Amino acid sequence: MTDHFLATTLISAGSPLAPSGADVYAMIVHASPLVKFVMAVLLAFSIISWAIILTKYLQVRRARRSSQEFLNMFWGSRSLSAAYNDVLRFGSCPVADIFRVGYQELTRLRAPSKERPGGEEETGGDVVPIQMQGVENVNRALRRAMSVQSTRLSRHLSFLATTGNTTPFIGLFGTVWGIMTSFQHIGLSGSANLAVVAPGISEALVATAAGLAAAIPAVVAYNYFSNQARIIEAEMTNFAADFLNLIERDLIKKANTGR
Repeated sequence: MTDHFLATTLISAGSPLAPSGADVYAMIVHASPLVKFVMAVLLAFSIISWAIILTKYLQVRRARRSSQEFLNMFWGSRSLSAAYNDVLRFGSCPVADIFRVGYQELTRLRAPSKERPGGEEETGGDVVPIQMQGVENVNRALRRAMSVQSTRLSRHLSFLATTGNTTPFIGLFGTVWGIMTSFQHIGLSGSANLAVVAPGISEALVATAAGLAAAIPAVVAYNYFSNQARIIEAEMTNFAADFLNLIERDLIKKANTGR
């Protein structure tokens, strides 16, 4: 008993006899069923969180790079139609999708002029006010497209937030249960030495560490991806404003020429 007490004391003091990975695994294997269940829940949270982190990282990286490439192409194009012909190669680029939706709405406004009931066509200054009113339709289409893209960028981030908020408490539950187990062993053995208390405390510490290991990456990733989503949303907002300005200047120029 004295030797076991000395070994346990050295382990708790951080000596070379400190637990290895195999010892941690052994503690998990020999833990109570409830602590094993807590560890399984934390493992599930961690696996799903890391899958989301890797997926979102690739998504955000691809979105930032393709958006920059599209903006360079757009401002270097000779016309909106030329830019629209090249937009298909950018795939699911958020800013490119904004432009695609806006240009498609714009082409509906630029459809051939309709004939009046008497058979005369609306030309010159009659068409321009109608098109100027239709700019609001383009604006609504752009806002709707930005909402869709923002939703896509923020998808699954709520799970990371939930993981960061709940897993420490799940681990704390395992901690409390391990301490309760330790006190039960003390009551059954009638002894309060470290050899009786240590197994339950070890389970408790492993559960606490697992909860933090699941929570910390999730919180860091949530903050990072939320910031990246705000940057991309700002890029979409700025591009939508510039696109509307181009349309309005073009319509005003046509109106002045028609006069």
